[in-house]
Amino acid sequence: MKPTEILSNEHRVIEQVLACLQKMIEQSQSQQKLAEQPARDAIAFFRMFADRCHHGKEEAHLFPAMEAKGFSRETGPTGVMLREHELGRAHVRGMDQAIEAAAAGDAEALRQFAEHGRAYIELLREHIQKEDHCLFAMADQAFDQQDQQTLLDAFQRVEAEEMGAGTHETYLKIGNDLADRYGVPHATSHAHGHTVRCCGH
Repeated sequence: MKPTEILSNEHRVIEQVLACLQKMIEQSQSQQKLAEQPARDAIAFFRMFADRCHHGKEEAHLFPAMEAKGFSRETGPTGVMLREHELGRAHVRGMDQAIEAAAAGDAEALRQFAEHGRAYIELLREHIQKEDHCLFAMADQAFDQQDQQTLLDAFQRVEAEEMGAGTHETYLKIGNDLADRYGVPHATSHAHGHTVRCCGH
């Protein structure tokens, strides 16, 4: 499996939880109250799985490897992706700050959570499309077999050393529990047609 396939599989899990977030927002608007624990679980997932693990692999390893092959951070695709990562973090912070008051039924906090949540969903869905259909193809064309193996090794180190054993399974379970709660199908890998277990393992 190529490093970009691992990242693409992770995208399917992130899309699963984005779908849960969308239903959570719809429910909070109709009930005029946010379900606090699911909202906190979603934020934890986005911060750990989507950002620290997934974006962490891209920012520390994939993007620098692409830039070493001649892609420009200033004018190339990696710079765009990095800016979108930062925008996503700002929306996650906005949602997080609104949770407590929104769970108590505060109208302004509910509006803030929904506004940041919808913007985050739209941003990440478009971001994922750009990576799956454009950036990853560029990377695969630029990398030889040794480059691919070096990246795979780096990704495994992120999982084992930076995230820690079992961390991925923990956040996949959170994502699947949210999916079960909101009636969202569990993610499957488009490349292999099986349920995504853990970052390509």
